[in-house]
Formats: sequence, C-alpha cells, structure tokens
Amino acid sequence: MAPSEPTIKICDVSPRDGLQNLDRIFSVDEKVTLIKQLIGAGLRNIEVGSFVDPARVPQMAGIEDVLKRIDQPEGTCFAALTMNGQGVDRALACGIDELRYVIVASEVFSHHNQGATIIKAEAEFSSTTKKAHAHDRTSTAVIAAAFGCPYSGNVDPDVVQKIAMRAVEAGADSVIFADTIGAGVPAQVTVFCNNFRRSAGDIPFGFHFHNTRNTGYANAFAAVAGGASILDTSIGGIGGCPFAPGATGNIATEDLLYMLQLSGVGTGLNATALLGIVDWLADRIPDKITGQLSSAGFFPALANSFSKLQKEIRA
Repeated sequence: MAPSEPTIKICDVSPRDGLQNLDRIFSVDEKVTLIKQLIGAGLRNIEVGSFVDPARVPQMAGIEDVLKRIDQPEGTCFAALTMNGQGVDRALACGIDELRYVIVASEVFSHHNQGATIIKAEAEFSSTTKKAHAHDRTSTAVIAAAFGCPYSGNVDPDVVQKIAMRAVEAGADSVIFADTIGAGVPAQVTVFCNNFRRSAGDIPFGFHFHNTRNTGYANAFAAVAGGASILDTSIGGIGGCPFAPGATGNIATEDLLYMLQLSGVGTGLNATALLGIVDWLADRIPDKITGQLSSAGFFPALANSFSKLQKEIRA
C-alpha cells in the first residue's frame, strides 16, 4: 500500500523503547538492520536508542557502534534518550538530531527511573537544552508517568502542566506527554491538549502511548483531534519500561497507520514494508508482537469504500 503525504509526525521508538524491556538482547547487526528497515518503510523520525549506563540497561549497549554503521538519509531525524550530562555529551558526539530528556511527573518514580528529584531533572533538562541548541540540535522534554505512576497512583494534571510549561520556559523545542504505564484514557488526553495549547501556543507537542489497558489507539485518535502533531509508536507494538512494573508495549506503528490512513490522516509510511519488519521481528521475538495488523491485514473492502466516500465528500 502506497504511503500517504504525512500530516502528523510519527516517531518509531522501537530501537529504544521497543528493545529496552526485552530479555533478548539484540546485537549491533540486528539493531542496524532494524533502523535501516524503518527508514525503508518511510519513517523519517526514529528514536535510535538511549545513551544510558549499559550496566543498568544492557539492551542499549553499543549505540555508538550502531550509528557508525548507518548512513543517515537527508530529511530524517534521529532522536535519542538522554538521562544525564554524560549521556547528552555522548549523543552530541554522535550527531544526534533530537535530544530527548525525561522529566518524570512523580517524585517516587523519578527516583526509580533516574535517581533524581523532579527539580533536579528539570535542571538537567535546562542544561541539556542549552547544550543541544549550542550544537544546533533540538531538545524535547518527555514528561513520563503523565497519566499515572506505578508506585504512587494518580498524577495531578496540573502538576504535569506546570512541568510542561517550565520545560517550554527552559527552551524546549517540543514536549511529549508519556503514558508510561498505559493508564490514560481519551478524556485525559483532551485535557492535556487543551491545557498545553492554551498556554504554550505553537510549541509542537505530542504523546507516547502504551497499550497496557487497551486504550492506546483511542488515546492516539484523541491526541490527533486535540491538535497533537507528534505520536510515538513502536513497530509490532513491542516495548515497555524496565522501571515500571506491568508496563507493556507501545502502540504499534502499523496498527496506528491503519487507523490514521483510513481516517484521512497522512503518515507517509508504507504498510507493506512495515509488515515486513514485523515478520522479521517475529522470527526473533514472536511472543512480544502485540500489534494486530500483521495478523489480520488490511480490510480492502473498507479501505475502498472509505476512499470512495472521501471523494464524494470532496466533490
């Protein structure tokens, strides 16, 4: 199926969030192959990994070697997660285009995730942003556990909004609200969209959804309707947070493509190529594929009738 002109930016995070929670550690060769396949499927925004201590997250070891073996095509943006100043320096040395820094909206989870208070994480984000801009790179604030914390429960949306605005004041080029444990529902997404747009103006924002409680795709649709311009996904729906008990995979890139494409939202992605990547992953981690499109396939009758309906509406 041919790719459509993109109207929303999809960032596939499988090389990072997809792999970091697996028992199986992918080799450098496999990581290179995965990223190259994502590029071939039309992904222009890819989170290629994280610059963290491999002793804590061994699945992320070797990112420098991976990047040395990939010729990044013009027009693509490679993002990476950084957790501290050392990680930022490593990312900049590799020429990463977008530095993503996590600020957790829960004090207890912030300690578990990166051993820091929220205030300290915000200070690190400010430092990260200054370094990124000095190297002509972009800086993204990822607000983790925005919809709920696995340790302390509910998270006040006003707290999340204040963190988001402090990130904007610190120079964030974009803000991502992350449902780290897959607890959110569309009504919450709408609140975040309305609050952020009202206060931040034209600053791009988006969401990172997990499908833990089967609300991820409904949340993604609410995000698009609410004006979000960025959605994180993971091919095959693989992923999870190693420091969030019970957090399962991300929304699947290919499943989101199906929903958006038949809703008239362009993604620029090639469904056939994406399904080929899922097949490649299924040979390696068959029990971790949570996306449904690879099993069910596109429904041609629906696709054809919807395309006809769109033409009639435009006429």
